[in-house]
Amino acid sequence: MADSLTTALQISRPPVRSTEPTETLVKIRVDHLNFYYSDKRVLHDISVDLFSNQVSAFIGPSGCGKSTFLRTLNRMNDIIQGTRVEGDILIDGRHIYGSGTDVVDLRRRVGMVFQKSNPFPKSIFENVAYGIRINGMATDRADLSTRVEQSLQQAALWDEVKDRLQESALALSGGQQQRLCIARALAVQPEILLMDEPASALDPIATQRIEELIYDLKKKYTIVIVTHNMQQAARVSDYTAFFWLGKLVEFARTEQIFTTPKEKLTEDYITGRFG
Repeated sequence: MADSLTTALQISRPPVRSTEPTETLVKIRVDHLNFYYSDKRVLHDISVDLFSNQVSAFIGPSGCGKSTFLRTLNRMNDIIQGTRVEGDILIDGRHIYGSGTDVVDLRRRVGMVFQKSNPFPKSIFENVAYGIRINGMATDRADLSTRVEQSLQQAALWDEVKDRLQESALALSGGQQQRLCIARALAVQPEILLMDEPASALDPIATQRIEELIYDLKKKYTIVIVTHNMQQAARVSDYTAFFWLGKLVEFARTEQIFTTPKEKLTEDYITGRFG
């Protein structure tokens, strides 16, 4: 298994830059984060920097806390009763759990794509236009149409749907629906895109399209992805974080994680000794 991961890195990813990002490129800073469901602590003292215009992948066995951590980055866990957070998360130097935080605006700036595609039971056009409308971003109908087209182009979907924009989004294939959800997230001009197992329910061809899209989108966005697929993490990410029992065991360049991890627990997981 380790050999296949190394091959994936060598074949599918561009060469890693020799220089590390500087302090000015830190987009998200997490400092001593603890997260609780009622009295149960599920994230333990997590500190990590996530860098601008990079893809960071979270890996680890089911139930290790990676999706819970992902949802702390745009406060999606707030909707669950009885949760609480200790520690700090800063985006561009601003505390997102501060009392003055506009959570609606935070979730616009930090978009999210879920494991199961969830298009609205509306037309393809209206799925993308919805967020633009409620945020008052379009000046007129022509501007709205332009923004919808741009979002669909960014999601590599425009050429497939440009002649059927008024058809139901539910008529699209699974892979197309997931790219539509990405277009919907991009339409409100986020800075960060969180992706929770975005390709886990897709066939190999649709998965490849999503992975190619992720690589292209990082030119403009900071992307954080949760995945159970370690080959996928090796292919699409610049950095990888390994989680175990609610703890961040190791975070480093993806090539290092999959070839020369510093922690024995990380090595045991990526070589298939458990998980």
